[in-house]
Amino acid sequence: MKVNGEVKQKPHCRGVAPNGLPNHIMAPVWKCLHLTKNLEAAPYLPQEEKSPLFSVQREGLPEDGTLYRINRFSSITAHPERWDVSFFTGGPLWALDWCPVPEGAAASQYVALFSSPDMNETHPLSQLHSGPGLLQLWGLGTLQQESCPGNRAHFVYGIACDHGCIWDLKFCPSGAWELPGTPRKAPLLPRLGLLALACSDGKVLLFSLPHPEALLAQQPPDAMKPAIYKVSEEPATLAEAPSSRASLTDSTVQCVATLQVGSMQASDPSECGQCLSLAWMPTRPHHHLAAGYYNGKQNKTKRMVVFWNLPTNSPLQRIRLSDGSLKLYPFQCFLAHDQAVRTLQWCKANSHFLVSAGSDRKIKFWDLRRPYEPINSIKRFLSTELAWLLPYNGVTVAQDNCYASYGLCGIHYIDAGYLGFKAYFTAPRKGTVWSLSGSDWLGTIAAGDISGELIAAILPDMALNPINVKRPIERRFPIYKADLMPYQDSPEGQDHSSASSGAPNPPKARTYAETVNHHYLLFQDTDLGSFHDLLHREPMLRMQEGEGHSQLCLDRLQLEAIHKVRFSPNLDSYGWLVSGGQSGLVRIHFVRGLTSPLGHRMQLESRAHFNAMFQPASPTRGPGFSPTSHRLLPSP
Repeated sequence: MKVNGEVKQKPHCRGVAPNGLPNHIMAPVWKCLHLTKNLEAAPYLPQEEKSPLFSVQREGLPEDGTLYRINRFSSITAHPERWDVSFFTGGPLWALDWCPVPEGAAASQYVALFSSPDMNETHPLSQLHSGPGLLQLWGLGTLQQESCPGNRAHFVYGIACDHGCIWDLKFCPSGAWELPGTPRKAPLLPRLGLLALACSDGKVLLFSLPHPEALLAQQPPDAMKPAIYKVSEEPATLAEAPSSRASLTDSTVQCVATLQVGSMQASDPSECGQCLSLAWMPTRPHHHLAAGYYNGKQNKTKRMVVFWNLPTNSPLQRIRLSDGSLKLYPFQCFLAHDQAVRTLQWCKANSHFLVSAGSDRKIKFWDLRRPYEPINSIKRFLSTELAWLLPYNGVTVAQDNCYASYGLCGIHYIDAGYLGFKAYFTAPRKGTVWSLSGSDWLGTIAAGDISGELIAAILPDMALNPINVKRPIERRFPIYKADLMPYQDSPEGQDHSSASSGAPNPPKARTYAETVNHHYLLFQDTDLGSFHDLLHREPMLRMQEGEGHSQLCLDRLQLEAIHKVRFSPNLDSYGWLVSGGQSGLVRIHFVRGLTSPLGHRMQLESRAHFNAMFQPASPTRGPGFSPTSHRLLPSP
C-alpha cells in the first residue's frame, strides 16, 4: 500500500502454517482500500453487460418457454425441483476451480474463475502478452444433498491484474482454509484458500485469498459494489505513476509470491514463454507446484515442465522484493515435449509420478526421481485435458478431433504402462472435448465439448482388463445439451421444437454480436434424480444420435461450446458439478442419482468430527467443581 509517496512494506510473517507452508506465503495481507470509482475498474471488467438470451428445458417438467437475459455478475434462483443454478460472468470462461473446504465443515462453497474480457478475443500461444483482466470469486452457498440452495450464486469480489489472460488456476488442495471467525491480528484476515494463477505473460502468481465476510467488512459504506481490488507487484511513488492511474496507486493489493522461470542472473520472462498449465503436489504439505510452458520459438527448448519449492529458504531460489513480496525461482525443470505443454496431472497416490500432455500429440508419464527420460510415452492424438483419479493406474484423456481417426474421437482411459492394458474407449464424441474432470468420491468423469453437450461416465474397475467391460454405453449419460437456436422478431413466441442446431440451414454468424442478434441458447437438462429406464429416455436417445450421425457446423461462432467442467472435490458437495463456456454462462448441477447412503453417512460422521474439533468451549455455569479424579485402590 502506498500513502503520500512512501512505500510501506508488508509485515514479515514468521513461523509455519498448519499445512507446513511458511506464514509469509499463507497469510493474506489485504490492508488496502478497494477501487471506489467505476472508471478505475472499467478496463478490467468483461465487456458484455448482459448475457445472451437463453432458455432451459428440464426433462419431465412442462415447458414454460421463458427466455432469460441476466446482467453481468448476476444469477438466477436455483430451480426448486432440479436445483440447477445459472450465472453470467461477462465473457468466455477460460479457467475455473473449486475452493477446497475441509471435510465436515458444512461451509459455503466458492469457485474462482477467469473470463476473457472480449467475446471475440483470440491470443497466439507463440508470444507473451499482457493486459487487463479480472479474477472472479463466486459464492455458491452451502450446497447440500438434502435441500435446494437457499441463496443465489453471487459475485463476492474480484482481483484486477495486468498479466494478460489466465490460462489455468488451481487452489492448494488442502490445509489453506480457515474458519471464517478465526481471530487474526490486523492487518491479517482469515484465509479462504491459496490460489495459483498461470498467466500469459509467463508468470505464476500466488494469492492468499481471505474470507469474503472478513474482507468486505473492511469496506466503507459507500464502496463500489461489487468490490474490485487491484494487484500491484512493484513499488512506485505517486510522482512516478502516470496521472491517469494515480488513483489506482492509492489502493492496491499485492500477491504473496511471484513464480518465474530462470534464475537470479537470467530471468527474462520472454525466454520462458506463456504458462499454460498448473498442478499442485497432491500429498501434504503441498510444498511443490508444477507448471507447463511454451515459448513458440523453434530454436529454443522451452517446452518445459517447471517445479518450485514454495517453502525454500535458498538465496538462489527466493528473493524478497522491496515491497515485501517474494519472487521464487524453480529448483527443477526439464524438457518435456516438442510443443506446448497443455496439461499436467500429479499421481495422487504417489507424488513421485506425474503425467504431461503436449501439442506434439504425446502423453508422457514421468518418475520425478529420474526426469531425464519418461517411463512411458504414448503418441495418439492431440490431448486437451487429463484426469488422474485416485484409485487408478492410468489417466482419462480428452482429445481434439483434428488428429482423431474416424469414429475414435472422444474420451479414452490410458494405462500408465504398469498393467499393460490397451486403451479403454470411455465415450465417443463428435467434436473436440475441451474439458474433463474426475470425482474421486464418485469414480466418475464429466466432459464438455464444442457441441455444447456435457456428459458423465462412470468408470469400471480399471484394476481389471477393461477389454472385458460389456455395454459401455450404459455407463455414460448426458447432463445437459446446449443448442444455438434461431428466432425471428419475437423470440418469446418461438417454439423450441421448431429449430435445432442440426437444422438444414444452420446459422453462419461469425462474431458474437451477429450471433446474439438472431439466436438464443437452449439448455436441455436431464433429470439427474433417477436413472430408471435411462436407455429409453429422450436425453439418452439424443446423446446416442449425436455420437453417430450429427454434423458439426464449424464455420460459425460456437456460442454453445463448453470450455471448463469441474466436479467439486469437497465431501460436503461431492455431487455438485460446475461448467461454463463461450457464452459466459456458468451452470451448476447436482447429480443426485449418483449419491448414496454411504456418502451421506460419511458426511454426517465428518461433520460430527469437525464440530468436536472446532467447537468453542462453553463457559462453566453454576458453582465450580474440581474435575473428577480416579486412582487405584490399595490391595486389601
